[in-house]
Amino acid sequence: MTASDSDLRSVVDEITGWLRSAPETVDAALTGAERLRILDQVTAINAAAAKNDGAALYAQQFLLDRIYRMHTQLTDQPTAEGSSAIHEITRLLEAATAEAQDRLIEPGLIDQAPAEPRAYLSWLKQLAREHRVYKHPYYHEFVRNQATTDDLRNYVMQESVVDGRFDDLLAMMQVGTAGAAKMEIAANFWDEMGNGDHEQVHTHLFNKIFEVFDIPDSELESALTANSLLNGNLAVMLCRYRTLYPEAVGYLGMTEWMAPDRFVQVVHAWERLGLPEVGITYHKLHITIDSQHAQGWFHNVVLPAAESEQMRRAIARGILWRLNASAAYLDERMPMIAA
Repeated sequence: MTASDSDLRSVVDEITGWLRSAPETVDAALTGAERLRILDQVTAINAAAAKNDGAALYAQQFLLDRIYRMHTQLTDQPTAEGSSAIHEITRLLEAATAEAQDRLIEPGLIDQAPAEPRAYLSWLKQLAREHRVYKHPYYHEFVRNQATTDDLRNYVMQESVVDGRFDDLLAMMQVGTAGAAKMEIAANFWDEMGNGDHEQVHTHLFNKIFEVFDIPDSELESALTANSLLNGNLAVMLCRYRTLYPEAVGYLGMTEWMAPDRFVQVVHAWERLGLPEVGITYHKLHITIDSQHAQGWFHNVVLPAAESEQMRRAIARGILWRLNASAAYLDERMPMIAA
């Protein structure tokens, strides 16, 4: 481990340690110079990540993921949720993450969005079809025809950051909505809830894959890569903040629109390898359901919002964040494929 890596690990360990303390304990300890020291260290991590330092990107996204867990998981232990110091750290990490995604958007691209809602919707879909993640060879060639059981096991762990908690993302993003958009999100959520049947709840079905592969929580946490964490963190950030609701519309809508094609390749690989049927139910189900969800999402959530120029720009921003973050994730996997 280099000195730089050691420094990063030290900062990560210190901050994640504070996350297991009550907010008043954290804020009493992190005042004055101590608080400034921690914030300066986080700023340094962000600066290094912006310069494509892989270790810094991992530290940045690992920290953000651990903070988000306080807001998305139940616990009977104290946490720093509510700490003003941790909130400052969170905002530094979120701002740097958002700025990095915005830098990846081609200048002037969002300005090209048509004003007419249906033309705008067609333009969004064309953006995706022309993006390099569309029908990416990682899924269409490697996963479908070459992936081993270990490869699929790793794939499932990486993809769990979004697929494995889609119901919670919908629950967060629907707060404050109304009308057709709220009804569409609610219908989508109820499908994720197995339409009231606990055995058909989609996160329950997804976890069956973990049972097939015998993946413990400890291994899952250590296996996630920087760009897998990034994709999951972006989803939580966009769904959590009301000001980012239109970006969440784009991000989750694109996720559902592209999922069926990806899942077809996974099902093919699963059957090619002769793995237990119980583990592939989630993917088979979503080949059909996500196609329906995507169409409902586009027509009942995106089209009404597209009457507003501000909403059009923000939805497109969310879609491009999803496409570009997925590209970074897939680029991260390509050397493994070549090997």
